[in-house]
Amino acid sequence: MGRHYQRRRRVEFLDFMNRTVAQHPGKEIHVILDNLSTHKPKRDMWLARHPNVRFHYTSTHASFGSVRELIDHITSFIGSYNENAHTFIQKRLKPCFAVQ
Repeated sequence: MGRHYQRRRRVEFLDFMNRTVAQHPGKEIHVILDNLSTHKPKRDMWLARHPNVRFHYTSTHASFGSVRELIDHITSFIGSYNENAHTFIQKRLKPCFAVQ
């Protein structure tokens, strides 16, 4: 899911995150973010209150030529990903020892 805002302040970011958490109660949520300072406060109280949310940051300087290009790319990714999306189940692997 994604949402685009005219401004890039913390209030818009938290609006998106609160909507996301509300739509997926009790689920583990992974969010891919750029390195915008709005996403990385020194002490993130919101993230501390939501232990089921994990932030993953893109590489610094992994940017686009314009905001429109970025929005188009994100929208395209979400659309193509959702066509084949499925529930991700992480399984614990049993230790395997070679027989000698």
